[in-house]
Amino acid sequence: MSSLVVVGAGPIGAAAAQQAAATALATRIVLVDPAADVARGLALDICQSGAVTGTSTLVEGTGDTGAVVGARVVVVADRYGAAGEWRGDDGLAMVASLRALNPRALVICAGAAQDTIPERMVLERGADAARIAGSAPEALRAALVALTALEAGTAPEDVALTLVGRHGRDLFVAWEGASIGGARATEVLMPPALTRLERQTPLLWPPGPLSLGAAAARVARLALTRAPGRPSLFVVAPESAGGAPRSVTVPAEIVEGEVRPLRPTLAPRERVRFESAARAGA
Repeated sequence: MSSLVVVGAGPIGAAAAQQAAATALATRIVLVDPAADVARGLALDICQSGAVTGTSTLVEGTGDTGAVVGARVVVVADRYGAAGEWRGDDGLAMVASLRALNPRALVICAGAAQDTIPERMVLERGADAARIAGSAPEALRAALVALTALEAGTAPEDVALTLVGRHGRDLFVAWEGASIGGARATEVLMPPALTRLERQTPLLWPPGPLSLGAAAARVARLALTRAPGRPSLFVVAPESAGGAPRSVTVPAEIVEGEVRPLRPTLAPRERVRFESAARAGA
């Protein structure tokens, strides 16, 4: 039985759990939050919505982080209430405790402010870099796919692009490897359109909670179903910055529950920008 655990019953966690249940990603989904009654109520609401979506995924709520034991994928989202995303030292401590309970699970950090957690887990806690990643860049990538489709006058399904960089407002589209309808994006879009998209990119950060939750659910789907896909993720890549492990955003594949970063196709100017952003975070 495939099991997905979403840690946090805040807006991001609720969105991730709802999306996962509506698309039947796992046979069992568990929402974990310090506000256990909220987690149980939200789980019941999602279960009842199955009558509308036509799914019968079992969704449970609890305040016990021990629920992560045996899960294949753990999404770390946001707490119910004002505390919001697990971040900083609190986020590191939470993810470390989850890792101790289930060292084999793929941990997906769903929040926009959780970009440093994968790096700190690897450098400070000795975590396996292949078992932790951040999905927030994928939410931004999806938004840029939609905007690019509007500029090109085509459907989003015809657009293929990736985001690269360090994190947040440092992220940018690798236009050298982007395509629209099978043709190079730089041959389809005029320079003014590319400039508009470049200017809009930092303004779209951070994505909203629904987008962040949906992006986390998409990455969870790739891990649980072995579906093809190359999302843009916060990953810890040893080759970034002269061999020093550090968190960067690159396209990645998920194979057998492990994140495998891919080398993006970059023009010389994009390569310089990417490496400069990576060094700036050192």
